[in-house]
Amino acid sequence: MTQQAIPDVYAPGEEAGPLAPTRALAEFVSAATYETLPERVIADAKLAFLDWLGSTLGGALEEPARIARRVVGLLGVAEVATILPDGRSSAAGAALANGVAAHILEFDDIHKGSTIHGAAPILPAALAVAEREGADGRTLLLATVLGYEAGLRVGEAVNPSHYHYWHPTGTAATFGAAVAAGTVLGLTAGQMRDALGSAGTQAAGLWEFNADGTMSKHLHPGKAAFNGVLAADLAREGFTGAGRILEGERGFCRAMSTDPDLSRITADLGGSWKISENCYKLHSCCGHTHSALDTALDLRADRGWDAGGAARAIAGVRIEIYGPGYEIVREMAPRTPYQGKFSIAYCVAVALHEGRVGLAQFSPDRFGPDGPSEPTIAALLHRTTVAVAPDLTARYPARWPARLTLTLADGTILTGGADYPRGNPENPVTPAVLETKFRDLIVPHYGDALAERAIAAVRDLDRYPDVGALLREVLAAR
Repeated sequence: MTQQAIPDVYAPGEEAGPLAPTRALAEFVSAATYETLPERVIADAKLAFLDWLGSTLGGALEEPARIARRVVGLLGVAEVATILPDGRSSAAGAALANGVAAHILEFDDIHKGSTIHGAAPILPAALAVAEREGADGRTLLLATVLGYEAGLRVGEAVNPSHYHYWHPTGTAATFGAAVAAGTVLGLTAGQMRDALGSAGTQAAGLWEFNADGTMSKHLHPGKAAFNGVLAADLAREGFTGAGRILEGERGFCRAMSTDPDLSRITADLGGSWKISENCYKLHSCCGHTHSALDTALDLRADRGWDAGGAARAIAGVRIEIYGPGYEIVREMAPRTPYQGKFSIAYCVAVALHEGRVGLAQFSPDRFGPDGPSEPTIAALLHRTTVAVAPDLTARYPARWPARLTLTLADGTILTGGADYPRGNPENPVTPAVLETKFRDLIVPHYGDALAERAIAAVRDLDRYPDVGALLREVLAAR
């Protein structure tokens, strides 16, 4: 497909004064090059890609991902992009299916200030278009970095009030997916602005899914990725979008936040990089539980409890958390694996009892119509209370804090807390830890060869002349 030469046309009078956020963002991302990226940012983009690949290949085996693949097959016959692990589709279709798969296991990355799972919507869009266009690894890495810049900055601008009704991974991240796809396409500033306009008018994703644990949560990043590809492709062909979609009177920020701060979109743009603020999950559950989980695991280790030791010793558990997180994870008697992932009480009980909160802790046999079926976990839940602490709420979203108070049967009181889960930039883990996480997700289902080939390929991603060839090499290692 040939690139159309479409001039950048702006409204009269726009040249005067500071650039409005939509135009400023469009001009920044369209002018950025791989060579302008700091080495640390490139390394962070590679980590984000590897972490996403593990979550996506693992999630692709689950029923919501299988359903998405079947439906994508009905959308058209183009076979220009890979649906992991072994399908082919249009770029938009692959972005949709891979975006759904990436968000199923609740192991994908998260960014605190925007509350966005960046990889799940942004990387499927970038990868699908890169494969279709025959792009190289450097282009994919640039698209990844710039997609995070756009999506996470918009998310920060509308948070925290946006989060009450809207799932930012489906809403604000749509802008990130559009920028990622548009970067691969080499859109001009004017075209990128059109892509942002078309992305914003499609952005959606309501939290009502959490009331009954439906698959809509997985749909949100998939649809954001799909919409981002669509917006970028339309813009390349000359389809116009709202030029002030972020700051306009009826634009995204005013419509979706009671207290938007548009300065967050352009603050230190090009000086600080959002992908380096990325947070990686070490537990297979909602990120709002993770500070409490790390604290529980530390207390367990300090006491030297083995399996069952915590349950014998603990008479009561009090968990304190910030308000917006509590609204998502307040379920006290989860009856399904999905509800378990969004129950801070269940997750803490599992951490205290078993010393880990991985995929096995959310298997279907662990839940019944009355709640967790494992007697020890159920007993710990009956001794647990969860409360909102105003001082913790005041720290959110810059920090995601939690406090635990354990009352032991002998009257001893144990306390602990954390502001940042492990895997956050403020509480970092090494790349080796994330590579181990990747192996744990991949080896049981795809084998050692694929896991090691993928890790090696991602380390050298900037040297690959063809992203499609990289995917074929990795998947052929099964």
